[in-house]
Amino acid sequence: MKTGMIAAVLGLGVTGMASATFTGYVVTSTNVTSGSTNLTVYTVAARFNGPTDTLLNAFNFRSTNGDASLVGFWHKDNADYNSGTLQQEFGTWNPSQTGSITANRPFDSYLTIGSQAAGTNTANADPSWTIGGNADARSWNRADLPNNGTLGWFNSNPTNLAGRVGNSPGLPTTDVRIGQFVLSASDTALRTFSLEIGYNSGIAGAPVQFGIGTFDLGAVPAPGAVALLGLAGLAGRRRR
Repeated sequence: MKTGMIAAVLGLGVTGMASATFTGYVVTSTNVTSGSTNLTVYTVAARFNGPTDTLLNAFNFRSTNGDASLVGFWHKDNADYNSGTLQQEFGTWNPSQTGSITANRPFDSYLTIGSQAAGTNTANADPSWTIGGNADARSWNRADLPNNGTLGWFNSNPTNLAGRVGNSPGLPTTDVRIGQFVLSASDTALRTFSLEIGYNSGIAGAPVQFGIGTFDLGAVPAPGAVALLGLAGLAGRRRR
């Protein structure tokens, strides 16, 4: 297993007990095999420094190094267009459609706001999943990522606190799972993505803050290494 701590930064500061800070994205990679197919599974999480910090939504997800980064993902979900078959042609990013925790989830690409991929997951795609600004009935029920620079998803039931630190099974209590990306083990081409998030301190009435950062797939640093990949600033608006 390899882990990389990625470029962060940072959200809108708020003083007092309502403050929360996004410190960056963390990518962990694991090699697995499904049938005769060798895969690398990348888990991506947002890291925070407060005990109740809560991720609400993610938006403006885009590749920063070309269209080739938007394809090549493996899916093994139970959606009608996939039926639990490991493939790159069809699939969904919907975490509630992943299926079996042993036969499907370890090999499936999905997006989420905390928690884990399961039928009870309440992450939904926002309306940004379009092609050239035109409506696409598939939304996030597709194997690739549209090249429009605005892709987003959100927790449709934030009162369940799925996006709170500590509520992402298998991750450190500082981290909130935002996605799993599965690529062929032989696919080591660098994929760099930019992503903005909305979050708060998890305290009732706390204001929403915004952060932006980048993360890499295909070239995760060795354990303990830190990759400072750039990109600082504030996200200017909330998206759902």
